[in-house]
Amino acid sequence: MAHIVVIDDSPTEVYVLQQILERHGHQVSVANSGEEGVELVRQTRPDAVLMDVVMPGMNGFQATRTLNRDQETADIPVVIVSTKDQQTDRIWGMRQGAKEYLVKPVKEADLISVLKTVLG
Repeated sequence: MAHIVVIDDSPTEVYVLQQILERHGHQVSVANSGEEGVELVRQTRPDAVLMDVVMPGMNGFQATRTLNRDQETADIPVVIVSTKDQQTDRIWGMRQGAKEYLVKPVKEADLISVLKTVLG
């Protein structure tokens, strides 16, 4: 199916997302920080990115903005997956270039549905 990069500093969240994605036939690569994630996306050119927001160093909003402004990666859809569930967080994430915004804990059906939408 698709190659998905998961950018999240929580080993538990990475594990859960990876299990869901692999169960649905997706190939998964993982980065544990915003900086590492941006570099991984530039190197691997995945079909989509799942981005946490709260991370040390470059946060998910900054990483999403960086990917969205780079001509090499601007066409790769970013889905923010965060515990930040305020409407202002959602609006800000979308303004940074995210295609969708999901709140943790994410439901498997919601994640797969959103991925199908952003992957076309």
